[in-house]
Amino acid sequence: MGAVTDDEVIRKRLLIDGDGAGDDRRINLLVKSFIKWCNSGSQEEGYTQYQRMLSTLSQCEFSMGKTLLVYDMNLREMENYEKIYKDIENNIEAAHEKIAECKKQILQAKRIRKNRQEYDALAKVIQHHPDRHETLKQLEALGKELQHLSHIKENVEDKLELRRKQFHVLLSTIHELQQTLENDEKLSEAEESSDTPIEVEDKK
Repeated sequence: MGAVTDDEVIRKRLLIDGDGAGDDRRINLLVKSFIKWCNSGSQEEGYTQYQRMLSTLSQCEFSMGKTLLVYDMNLREMENYEKIYKDIENNIEAAHEKIAECKKQILQAKRIRKNRQEYDALAKVIQHHPDRHETLKQLEALGKELQHLSHIKENVEDKLELRRKQFHVLLSTIHELQQTLENDEKLSEAEESSDTPIEVEDKK
């Protein structure tokens, strides 16, 4: 057999001695009292040993009852500890779930914050531009101005065409006038040349 460990010795002693209050000594004393009672010579001595045995038995019963109460209390404590352990495990699991949920909420909050910042930046850009009504008014004004400029352009083109025609007529007139002047000059020269011999003959 192997060496007996200290834990086994303590366990056996507790089984024999109950809660360690000297039950084994009481049992030994009870056995000795029983032997003395069996060997008692007189009735008085036997009665004394009998009373001692009853007292020892009462002490043993009281110690046993106390041991049972301690045992029951230990069982209840173990059940209580198991319940507390399960509650702790449930609380830990609930804490993990809550942490996971908080992480999701943090991610969602970050996403919302990012979207809000983008919306604010977009709103600032939009504020620098006129609204739809103002833009339509500006477009309408530009359309009217473009229409007015188109009329001006048409008038300018008509005037330019008129001036071109007038300039063409003027050039034609100048050309005809120049041609007439040239013809008149040629005619004058011809007349002068025809008049010169007549005068010479008259002098002779």
